[in-house]
Amino acid sequence: MTEPPEQRRLQGSEYVDDDGSADPALAAALIGYDDGTASYPEVLGVLAGARLLVPVVALLGEVEVGDDGLARDKSSDMAAVLLTGADGRLALLAFSAMSTLAGWDPQARPVPVRADLAAQTAVQEGADALVVDLAGPRRFVLSGDDLHRIAAGWRPVRVDDGDWAWLGSTDESAGD
Repeated sequence: MTEPPEQRRLQGSEYVDDDGSADPALAAALIGYDDGTASYPEVLGVLAGARLLVPVVALLGEVEVGDDGLARDKSSDMAAVLLTGADGRLALLAFSAMSTLAGWDPQARPVPVRADLAAQTAVQEGADALVVDLAGPRRFVLSGDDLHRIAAGWRPVRVDDGDWAWLGSTDESAGD
């Protein structure tokens, strides 16, 4: 007798009442960064706790041709969007609001996730960056060590002397 396959259960979203608007703190931080009144660490501090919308798009799998000679979708898959830069590096796209996502692709479906989960997805997909609001009006790029720290659940915090540091756990079982 064979064992039944492991059951997978969908976890409910923590954003069931999300109307797709930008988090006001994140919107203000992005505006401030764009106009020079907010520093990069300040934006990271807000972004780390924010909800982002990761777009998923339908990818055609198989096509069948009907008796009438017309092609029809036989199967399709949904996939997160990775952008390939001119230098060949990959970036996962995320958006602060439905309006910014729709400015990029009105057909894309939003998946609301915490920024750390979006960063984890970027890292797992081999991306070098997470690009927030690619189509504007204000674009923000999270990359390198900062991407990995946010993905690990670390948060930038302001310390007493006004500088910034990372707060997180070095315990590898912390996420279990």
